[in-house]
Amino acid sequence: MIVTGQISQVRAFRSHHTPAQIGFVPTMGYLHEGHLSLVQQAKEENDVVVVSIFVNPTQFAPTEDLETYPHNLERDLQLLAELKVDLVFNPDTVTMYPPGFQTIVLVEQLSTALEGRTRPSHFQGVTTVVAKLFNIVQPTRAYFGQKDAQQCVVIKRMVGDLDLDLEIVVCPIVREHDGLAMSSRNVRLAEKDRAAAPIISHALLKTAELYTGGERSCENLRQFMLGLLATESRARVDYVSVADPQSLEELVTIENEALLSTAVYFGDVRLIDNLLLA
Repeated sequence: MIVTGQISQVRAFRSHHTPAQIGFVPTMGYLHEGHLSLVQQAKEENDVVVVSIFVNPTQFAPTEDLETYPHNLERDLQLLAELKVDLVFNPDTVTMYPPGFQTIVLVEQLSTALEGRTRPSHFQGVTTVVAKLFNIVQPTRAYFGQKDAQQCVVIKRMVGDLDLDLEIVVCPIVREHDGLAMSSRNVRLAEKDRAAAPIISHALLKTAELYTGGERSCENLRQFMLGLLATESRARVDYVSVADPQSLEELVTIENEALLSTAVYFGDVRLIDNLLLA
């Protein structure tokens, strides 16, 4: 397994493996089974696999958890070596954002909904760094988790709008035994908050049951889910959304399908999760 922080080495690797199909998994490290499931699918569908590990500072607001974001590079590299990943790109911030850097990639409308209301600069940072990574790695396919549903929609739009020559593959959410969606931030939860956090997946599933039972009013679905989340005193809800899965616009009535999503704070840790109503 090649490990490098140099763009030139990644490009040399890509050139050497032309015309092989390259699967790419961009991460911010502190890998869990969700990340590893993306790597495994990439291995099944491509000739070689590249994984990036880069905690991207531009997608964090000054009040967010960049400084406390968990990291363990040695462990990450061991896990990726066990999966026989071909190359790991682990650049530093200066490599990705050299002095004088001033270019951004922004998917305007899709970036302002849901997460964008609480984190207005977040997706500008995501799309800029992902566009750079795509340009560096030149993958055939890139793999993302459904847990970050809005991110998947935004990146698909960016790829389409900019005519980038790759396929975006969205993989299912991987959950802990108690239903909590796997996230690198879970490790930061206090013990009592970790015990309380599965209320998120419980509320999603119960609301989905209401939908399956025939409820199509989005406001009724939102209020039902808010009521379930309110039963957990440690949960502080940022939002509950029932939106169109493509435009991310809030719906009044579900006619086809809808993205049910939420963001909830436990202490200072913000968790997101979602479920497709179809």
